[in-house]
Amino acid sequence: MRAPLSFAILAALAAPSTVSAVEIDGRVDPAEWQGAQHITDFRMVTPLSREPARYPTEGWVMATPDGLAVALRNTQAADVPRTRQRAQRDVGGAADRVNLYVDFDGDNRAGYNFTVLLSDSIIDTTITNENQFNDDWDGDWRHATSEDDQAWYVEMLIPWHIAPMQGGNGDTRTIGLSLDRVIGTTGERMAWPAVTFTEQSFMSRFSRIEVPRYSQSLLAITPYVVGVFDNVNHKGDFDGGADLFWKPNGQFQLSATLNPDFGQVESDELVVNFGAIESFFSDKRPFFTENQAFFDVPFGSLNTANRLIYTRRVGARTDNDDGSGDVTAAVKVNGSVGGLNYGVFAATEADEVGRDFYAVRATQGFGEQGLGAMVTRVDRPFLDRVATVYEVDHRWAPTPQWNIRTTAVASDVEQAGAHTRDSGAQMRIDHELGDGWRQQLYLLHLGDGLQLNDFGYLERNNFNYGRYEIARRITDLPEDSPYRSHEWRGAVSRRVNDDGVHIADAWAINRQSNRRDGGDQFFEIASWTDGHDDLITRGNGVVNVPAKYFLFAERFRPRKAHWAFYGSARYAVEGLSGDLDKGAVTLELEPTYHVNDSLSFVTGLELNHNPDWLLWRGGNLLGTYRSDSLFLNAGAVWLIDSKQELRVKLEAIGLDARAQQAWRVAPDGRALAVDEDIPDFSLRNLGFQIRYRYELAPLSHLYIAYVRGGSMFDEFEHDSANGQGVDQQFFDAFDLRDSEQLLVKLAYRFEI
Repeated sequence: MRAPLSFAILAALAAPSTVSAVEIDGRVDPAEWQGAQHITDFRMVTPLSREPARYPTEGWVMATPDGLAVALRNTQAADVPRTRQRAQRDVGGAADRVNLYVDFDGDNRAGYNFTVLLSDSIIDTTITNENQFNDDWDGDWRHATSEDDQAWYVEMLIPWHIAPMQGGNGDTRTIGLSLDRVIGTTGERMAWPAVTFTEQSFMSRFSRIEVPRYSQSLLAITPYVVGVFDNVNHKGDFDGGADLFWKPNGQFQLSATLNPDFGQVESDELVVNFGAIESFFSDKRPFFTENQAFFDVPFGSLNTANRLIYTRRVGARTDNDDGSGDVTAAVKVNGSVGGLNYGVFAATEADEVGRDFYAVRATQGFGEQGLGAMVTRVDRPFLDRVATVYEVDHRWAPTPQWNIRTTAVASDVEQAGAHTRDSGAQMRIDHELGDGWRQQLYLLHLGDGLQLNDFGYLERNNFNYGRYEIARRITDLPEDSPYRSHEWRGAVSRRVNDDGVHIADAWAINRQSNRRDGGDQFFEIASWTDGHDDLITRGNGVVNVPAKYFLFAERFRPRKAHWAFYGSARYAVEGLSGDLDKGAVTLELEPTYHVNDSLSFVTGLELNHNPDWLLWRGGNLLGTYRSDSLFLNAGAVWLIDSKQELRVKLEAIGLDARAQQAWRVAPDGRALAVDEDIPDFSLRNLGFQIRYRYELAPLSHLYIAYVRGGSMFDEFEHDSANGQGVDQQFFDAFDLRDSEQLLVKLAYRFEI
C-alpha cells in the first residue's frame, strides 16, 4: 500500500499549481488545503518499531508561490494530557510538538528542521552530515497553532527564499521531506516516512517529491545599534553595523555584514579548562550562522565540534594578544549552476594585527554518490603566516542500508618563508543489518604536521584512530515495563599517534532508553588500557599512564505538574595512580520548577571531588592534586507574551586544589616523583545576566541587558590562610566584579 501512496504524493505535488495563498492561522480550513497532498501513513519511530502510529496524525503538504505550506492535525485522546509549555526560541522542551524536515535540493547535503510546539514556540536548525543539528541559525518563516477538544493543529509556511536551492529540472524541483509528531507527556514520536534522526542514515531516507519550481527574491537589510555603559571603568561606548541579505532568485544568495554584531546579548557558559585541548563555543552572530551549513564539514573525530571552519576564529583574540579582533566586513555567497552547488566566504579584520579569512566550497550530486571540495586560506600578517587547507569529501549510499562518507584534507602553512605540509583522512561506514541491528566503522588519520586551527577547530593532530561499534535496538518490551525501548551499543577502539606511540585501546558498553514517562535514561561503562599521554606536557615529553575506568549514568524526567528533573553521576579513574578507589566523583542535579506554562525557575548544581587530578605545571613538570569544585547554573525565564521575554542567568564556580605530589617526566616516559614545591591554587568565576527582549518584527529585536562577571585565580603556599576550602571559594565568587555593564541593542530588519 505504501508504494501507490508515494506515487500519489509525487503526482499531486508535481501537478501544475493553481493554489491560492494559505492563511497561516493554525486552523486547517479544508477549503484552503484543497488540492494539497494528504498524508496519513505516520509510523512509530520512538520507540522505533515502525508500527502504525498510536495516535491519529494527518499532514498536508502544498507548494505555493509564497513557500512550502504544511499543516498537521494531531488527534490526542483525552486521557493523554497536552503539554502547552512555552519556550524560548531554539530551547524547546518535552512538550507536544511537530517537526518539518526539508532538504530543498534533495541531495542529502544540507537540510533544515522547523519545529512548532503546541504553545506556538519554535525551534529552527540546520542539518548536516545526515543527522547533525545546529540551532545557531534562525530563519524567517511563518507558523501558527490552534486546538479543540479532539486535536491540535499546526500550520507552517516556509518561504522559498529561506535557503539557496538548485535550479531544478524544467518547471519542477526535487526536495526531500519528512514530518513527525511528538507526544510531550510520553516522549512517543511518529513520523512519515518511518525514519528518525537517531538513525545514522536520516536525510538520505526522506521522501523525495517533486514540487513546482517557484522562486522568490528578497533584499533584507538589518542595521543595528548598541550602547554600553561600563560601570567598572565609568565610561560608555556606542557602536553600530548592518547585515545584508540578498536573494535575487532561487539559485543565488548573498549575505554581507559591516562591523558585525558580536553577540553582546548572548553569553558563553563558564568553563574550567586546564587541559591541552581548547574549549569549543558555538557562534550566535547572525551573519556567521546564516546558511553556514554549506561550509560545515565535520572532520577530526566523532565529536561534532571538530570542523574545517570554526567561525569563532573570525574576531577572536588578536595575534598580538591584545583584545578581540575588529571585524571590518564579511561576505558570503551561496548558489548553484547546472547542479553544481558553490559557496564563497570572506572576512577581514582591521588594523595591522588583523587577519583575512577566505573559503571556497563546491558540491555535486550523482545519484547515490556526491562529491564536495573546499579550500580555505587565512592570512595572518602579524605572525608572517599564511595557512591554506584543501579538502575533498565523498559520500556513497549504494543501498538504503549502507552509508559511506570519506573526507581527505591537506594543510600548507607558510610562516617566515618556511612551509609545513601534512594531510589527514577519515572514513565512516554505517550499515543497517536489519532486525534492529546496525554497525559502524570509523577510521581517522591526522598527520603530525596537519594544522587546521587557523580557521577550523581540531582537538588534536598527530593521531590515528579506529573504532568499531555494534548496536541493537529493542522495541518489543512488555506493556508493564517502565521503558518503551532500549538501544544497546558496544564499541572497541585503538589510538596511536603518528610517531608510533600507543595512546590506548578502549572498550565501551552503553544503553540509551526511552521511558514511558516521556523521559530518557542512559548509562555507560568504559575502560582504556594503560598507554601514553602525548598531549599533557605540551610537547615536553610523552607520559606513561595507567589504565582508565569510567562509569556514567544520567536520567531526565520531563515536566510532571510543576517539576522537571535531570540528574547524572560519573565515576572516572584517570589519574596517575590508576587506583580504583581514587576516582573522581561528579554529581549533577538540575530540577526545574514551572510556575505555569510561561514562567520557570531552574537550579543546576554540579559537585566534583577528584583525589588524583593530574595537571601540567610547565616544561616536563606535572602535579597531582586533590581538588573539589562547585558549579551553580541557575536562572529564570518569563515569557511575558509572544513578543516579550525576560531571562535571568547565573553561573558561579568555586574550585580548591591542594597539591599532593610533583612529578618529572623521564626520557622513557616514566613519571618520577620529585621533591619540588608546587603551589596549591583556587579559582572563582562568576557570570550573571538579566536580559529583556522585545520582538519588534521577525528577526528584529530590542535588547536591554545587565551583565556582571569576573574571574580570580590564586596560587598559595600549603596551609596558607588563602586555602579556605571550596565552599568559601564558591561564595567568594559572588563578590567578583571585573566587569559590570548595562547594554541596550536595537536591530531592525527592513525587507525590500
